[in-house]
Amino acid sequence: MAEDHISDDVVHAHAIVWIDHLVAKIFPMGRTGVSSLTVHAHLKSPQLHHKANVIGSGKADEDSSFFKRVDDALKPCNEVTIIGPGNEKSALMRHLQRTRPGLTLRIETTDHLTDNEIIALGKRHFRLGEWGIPGGS
Repeated sequence: MAEDHISDDVVHAHAIVWIDHLVAKIFPMGRTGVSSLTVHAHLKSPQLHHKANVIGSGKADEDSSFFKRVDDALKPCNEVTIIGPGNEKSALMRHLQRTRPGLTLRIETTDHLTDNEIIALGKRHFRLGEWGIPGGS
């Protein structure tokens, strides 16, 4: 999977994004196929919470550029489904609603899925059928 970059020769109107606090797996897709890229959060620690009895909120610092980099990767898309196990999907949806008000958004809670399961879910959500076969299943 490419990291933080989408090929200029592959532009799709739809994307499904699996996101947690560490990574966003982005699968832009259309009738001609699917591409993929990964955006990693740049955190000081992969842990969401730090030790007890330490001054502060108890939450690790977030990567303030994470959602912007995901948003940048989704620029060619006009319809996005956001999935994942935690709160990051809701936070990404709020970010996208604020920065791209015309974008059609869906959100769904899922567990950790394989890339193929994410792609299959995206194909169902966007009613894309089999690649190259309009309306195929």
